[in-house]
Amino acid sequence: MDPAEDWLVESLRLYRDFHAFDLSGATRVLEWVGDKGVFVAGYESLRKNEILHLTLPLRLSVKENQGLFPERDFKVCHGGFSDRSVFDLRHVPDTRLLVTSGLPGPYVQVWQVAEDSDVIKDVGAIAVPEEEEGLWPRVAIFSAASPAVLHGARLGRLRIVDLESQKTKFMSGISDSEALSSLQVLDADTFAFCCASGRLGLVDTRQQWAPSECHHPSSGEGPGGGRWCAEVGGQGSGPHIASLGSHGQLCLHDPRDLSHPVSTVQCPVPAPSPKPELLRVTWAPGLDNCLAISGFDGTVQVYNITSWGGTGSQVEPLFTHRGHIFLDGHGVDTAPLVTTHTWHPQKPRTLLSAASDASLHVWDWVDPDTAC
Repeated sequence: MDPAEDWLVESLRLYRDFHAFDLSGATRVLEWVGDKGVFVAGYESLRKNEILHLTLPLRLSVKENQGLFPERDFKVCHGGFSDRSVFDLRHVPDTRLLVTSGLPGPYVQVWQVAEDSDVIKDVGAIAVPEEEEGLWPRVAIFSAASPAVLHGARLGRLRIVDLESQKTKFMSGISDSEALSSLQVLDADTFAFCCASGRLGLVDTRQQWAPSECHHPSSGEGPGGGRWCAEVGGQGSGPHIASLGSHGQLCLHDPRDLSHPVSTVQCPVPAPSPKPELLRVTWAPGLDNCLAISGFDGTVQVYNITSWGGTGSQVEPLFTHRGHIFLDGHGVDTAPLVTTHTWHPQKPRTLLSAASDASLHVWDWVDPDTAC
């Protein structure tokens, strides 16, 4: 058997459920709306890009496996077109609004999912400072009675803008040019940032800019330096910040003391990420101490952090999704790059992953030793 045939046979044991779909174009955003729908958007630079609201096949929407269902594909509920690439997309909770950003621009666009038709329409824009070519605003949402958009391409130009009035509610107001890689709202008053350099911070918007920070990654960045992304999450032992470097370094931080990492490990990636802007680390919302990473090749790796400790240790994934490599006849050398992934908000071991060949996979992995 060739590697693809081996994987197909092995997949019967590795997955509880597996669905593969093809989008009209590759996406780097997977944004949940409830637990049955997801938004995707194209990112090609020389064409109009679709923004789609998809609902999961009925089989994936039920709590238990109830046999065969007539609809086994995603269904398009709403759609629209963007004249620009969509690199970031956020749904505003409890509304029909979306916020996107990308290039050229930079821009932050507001969209509305129609209530009486299948259209996603452009309803306005949020003014953003001009930045040099190649940078776009990272976006996060403060959901409240009056939702607000947190956005910025550089640390010194971070601001929070009320979505309805367009008034600026908060701004960093500092002369700091570090480029941002990710933003995450934690509650009504605080958010986290990660710079491309690996610098992390927690910000309380009720006071002047005085974030709790970690200025440097705790391990070497490898030849030529590296780029980083991060996410706050975790269950069990409490919240952690996981930061992922483009050479496969993964650092865990306690939000109460960012200056001293809890642990620093090296993930078994084949090479530094070929497109570090696609790096992604995510915490499992329904499992204790599990996270996933992607952006290095055609795989998504799942880890259990329970036994991690110290600095510089090598770790092995609990599970690796290789479907984007083998399912459509790709070989390891010609495999597409995973562009993004996300955990299902309610099904503990179910993930969605997308790749540069426009494939979209939904998979429920079998834990080999029930470690998490």
